[in-house]
Amino acid sequence: MYYKGIVALEFFRRAEGKAQKLGVLPAAFNPPTLAHFALAEAALGSVDQVLLVLPRVFPHKSYEDATSEERIEMVRAAVGSEPRFSIATSEGGLFIEIAEECIEAYGDDSRLFFVCGSDAAERIIHWDYGEPRAFLRMLDRFELLVASRGGRFLPPREMRHRIHELEVAEEFEAISATEVRRRIRLGEPWEHMVPTSIAPLVARIYGAPR
Repeated sequence: MYYKGIVALEFFRRAEGKAQKLGVLPAAFNPPTLAHFALAEAALGSVDQVLLVLPRVFPHKSYEDATSEERIEMVRAAVGSEPRFSIATSEGGLFIEIAEECIEAYGDDSRLFFVCGSDAAERIIHWDYGEPRAFLRMLDRFELLVASRGGRFLPPREMRHRIHELEVAEEFEAISATEVRRRIRLGEPWEHMVPTSIAPLVARIYGAPR
């Protein structure tokens, strides 16, 4: 079995109304960057609402520098008054685990589109789930919206009907939370990589000089 039993999302902000097409953007948001929100805003061209998900555990990384509460605080501040964004934490870290939590919260008639960059898409498609063709079967539960990061993503032929290209400006490809943290540690400019509204929060949480 490659996913756990269904548990509930914990919402910190929920958009009103029914989402027939729900974009799901899972990330550590450590910290939230302009690239995160470029993905989310681009996805709104294809979906009704976007759910920003902070998994409590990722299978491929550990958290550092900021607590869960601090990361939620930053995401809430960055979202501002955008009515189509929701924020929640999930118990699962795999897309299929988060998908099951979304189906529990939104109903199985909501069409799910996970939003990610091509680097993340490569990783999740080829992840060892312990079963042959596991990810192909997962695509029965959700679809992908994939933005280029360092090159256009070409999904395997048998998955192309469920994986869609998401156009995001090239200027966001080099922006990452890892790069923001690196620049803060080295005292290099970083403010241009995060939403202006959260720059003071980022400086306080990560100990950046202002």
